[in-house]
Amino acid sequence: AVCTTLLRTVPALWATQAQQRWVSSLPMNTVVLFVPQQESWVVERMGRFHRILEPGLNFLIPILDKIRYVQSLKEIVIDVPEQSAVSLDNVTLQIDGVLYLRILDPFKASYGVEDPEYAVTQLAQTTMRSELGKLTLDKVFRERETLNTNIVHSINQASDDWGIRCLRYEIKDIHVPPRVKESMQMQVEAERKKRATVLESEGHKEAAINVAEGRKQAQILASEGQKAEQINNAAGEANAVLAKAEAKAKAIRLLSEALAEQNGNAAASLSVAEQYVSAFSKLAKESNTILLPSNSGDISGMVTQAMAIYGSLAKQSSKKIERVTPVTPEWAMEKSEDPAPPAQ
Repeated sequence: AVCTTLLRTVPALWATQAQQRWVSSLPMNTVVLFVPQQESWVVERMGRFHRILEPGLNFLIPILDKIRYVQSLKEIVIDVPEQSAVSLDNVTLQIDGVLYLRILDPFKASYGVEDPEYAVTQLAQTTMRSELGKLTLDKVFRERETLNTNIVHSINQASDDWGIRCLRYEIKDIHVPPRVKESMQMQVEAERKKRATVLESEGHKEAAINVAEGRKQAQILASEGQKAEQINNAAGEANAVLAKAEAKAKAIRLLSEALAEQNGNAAASLSVAEQYVSAFSKLAKESNTILLPSNSGDISGMVTQAMAIYGSLAKQSSKKIERVTPVTPEWAMEKSEDPAPPAQ
């Protein structure tokens, strides 16, 4: 009956957190005590704080000394219950997380707060709601690491007086309303369609650029080919003109040499007579109208007239050569070591 009465008088918080370390039964004062590793026992003497027992062998005075708190120095993992929070764009979210903490000062953890684990859990929930209110829905999913860091920093600022250090906070899951989830899915599909359209347009753009570049290169090559062809044609025509000029000059040179020889005038007369006869043979072949001199039948007269013209031209050319050719004085010839080449 006494036990039943005690259970009924126990606060509801103690019943829900029966697995927490600070609710466990306290060790009795047996004068000689062995404290386990990674634990700190807080001892009170006559109701006041006396000292903290370190791991190992310890001695206490019976009746006067009492073990009041047992603090674990290990890292503690606390499951933060799911809570609702409103983002900056007025979207209600359901978020739960995991909190990792450790007790650094057993004295502050024992006398600074009544229930350190419950206090840190409530602080984590309130900090989470305040931090989510600063972010929009899209940033909540993208900046989870930043959100966790801000929550840990805020918890450590408030829990310094409790002797507790928050190591890290991790968000386990984020639940959004069904309608918001559908809109997010539609947004994702629209974003994918946009990317596909952009990629397709970029493909068309690159294809058009490649086609234009190919046409440009083809026109450049064609113009270069035409240029090379014109250069080759011009070079060929120039070579042909030079070859004709050289052949004509050679023929004139040979003809002049032949005329300078003995009986050259007779050979010239024979050539003129042959050309005269061949010219008469072509008369009236291309046209019916013919203009003839009055003495066309006098071949000897025509040859004599042609040779007279040739003789007068030869005399004039010889006079011009004599005027142009400079006369070198004898004293200049004696001083010059290298004689000048003969004039052609």
